[in-house]
Amino acid sequence: MKGFDYLGLTTLKFDRERCVGCFLCLDVCPHSVFEASDRKVSLVAPKKCIECGACARNCPAGAISVKPGVGCAEAILRSWISGAPPD
Repeated sequence: MKGFDYLGLTTLKFDRERCVGCFLCLDVCPHSVFEASDRKVSLVAPKKCIECGACARNCPAGAISVKPGVGCAEAILRSWISGAPPD
């Protein structure tokens, strides 16, 4: 059996021109979707995005947008926070 692969479904959008190089997205992304490059960030692994929205909420320049909850991440995160099983 080969390794698992991420599904290529994501609402993640990144505008590198708006990036100010604060690197906050690197700190908060749990799946290393972004990478530092030339004093800015590059989107290197969009298929790994779980759409948690942490990057977009922490981007001061508004260079990142994502619709949290489109995938299953929202249900999992709510479960962790509330202690209840996912819907």
